[in-house]
Amino acid sequence: MNRPVTALFAALEALLVVGVGVGIPLVVLTSLWAFQYGLQIDWIVFWRAAVDSWLVGHGADLTLQLSADAAAATGVTGADAPIVVSLAAMGFAALTVLMGVRAGRAAGETAHRVTGVLVTIGTVALLSLALTASAQHELARPSLWQGTLLPTLVYAVPVVAMAEVTRRRRGEPADPVTGAVVGLLSRLPGQVTGIAAAALRLGATAAAAVLAASALVVTVLIVTSYAEVITLYEGAHGGFLGGLALTVGQLALIPDVVVWAASWLVGPGFAIGTGSSISPLGTAVGPMPAIPLLGALPTADLTFGFVGLLVPVVAAYVCVTVLRPRLQRMLAGHGVDDLLHRIATAVVGGLVGGVLLGLLAWAASGSAGPGRLTEVGPDPLLVGGFAALEFAVAGALAMVVSPPRFVGDRAERPTSSTDEAPTRDARRDAEPATASATERASAARPDGDDTERIEGLTR
Repeated sequence: MNRPVTALFAALEALLVVGVGVGIPLVVLTSLWAFQYGLQIDWIVFWRAAVDSWLVGHGADLTLQLSADAAAATGVTGADAPIVVSLAAMGFAALTVLMGVRAGRAAGETAHRVTGVLVTIGTVALLSLALTASAQHELARPSLWQGTLLPTLVYAVPVVAMAEVTRRRRGEPADPVTGAVVGLLSRLPGQVTGIAAAALRLGATAAAAVLAASALVVTVLIVTSYAEVITLYEGAHGGFLGGLALTVGQLALIPDVVVWAASWLVGPGFAIGTGSSISPLGTAVGPMPAIPLLGALPTADLTFGFVGLLVPVVAAYVCVTVLRPRLQRMLAGHGVDDLLHRIATAVVGGLVGGVLLGLLAWAASGSAGPGRLTEVGPDPLLVGGFAALEFAVAGALAMVVSPPRFVGDRAERPTSSTDEAPTRDARRDAEPATASATERASAARPDGDDTERIEGLTR
């Protein structure tokens, strides 16, 4: 494809990403507008609600304001104060990341990679700005700069990363900017680059393992709390379309709940409202919103809850044990494969894993409404600190005491096969020699018939 065609396809890719993200809530809300509200409300209200949902899903703050009549009808003191919703429904962001990976791969496979990347990111930025501006209202105002920047950033990171990965796989030359960055990294000492590369792999793998365990825990809780979830659905009295809209909103919150579960396993836990705490060491909750998904959360102390603290430690130990041969080869390639540098790699890897989980905890926390709901989610600093400590200790222990025979150390295999090779070669060489000697002995020995004739003549 030439440059204009590449730019056109990149722009269409960005339009698809934004269209799918906004279209999912818009279809459900439009169905409510048509069938449940009988077209009696202006459709633009549902358009703004769909756009607000998409923007909140990418971390943009949404400021809500009750009208004077609605605030007075509630009878609650301070109901007329602005309500800030900053809790990101990360399901929308996860969808954007997945589609960004696809767009980055597509851009990386073209001859004009830089053009495709810049055009698709720029198009998302323009569309985000237009959507945020269209959703402005005196009763619901998404932050204009956050609504423009955050969706673009969430999309740009996977696009750039996947385009670079595709370029390396195809063996194509780097663009000037990428070449300059690679040149700067190549000037770093070998010890730094070796430890950094191994630590990034280690930290990302450990964090992913904890998130996988958290997803499993969430699944088990939802299945075992099925009755409570259904009861809350029935109490909502939303009908089919209302239940569908509620389900879509909860699906967008599933990544947040998984991060909350990871925070619980790490130790600090999370909160559903000011003054509440849900952690392995204790649970104290107050009134919670009647959201069916929250019916799966534990509301009392768990007898063996402290066992959950072992999950991140065991996950980090297993990850380091499995990755140890590869990590040692990476360190050996930079000439730093010794005990001290292995421990340093484990410590830095623990910091990387802690930072990753801390960032996810930051995205999964914030304000979800007025009153107690101004504090929802985990504490990012505590989650990151606890995770870094647990990953670092377990990783250092695995780097020090794991026997190579249990971790599949391939470094010993060539040696053992080389040592056995001369024995096999000598055996193969000895077998023909033995066979030749046997044949010569047989040829020299007289046949049985000749022997009998000689014995008869002698008699």
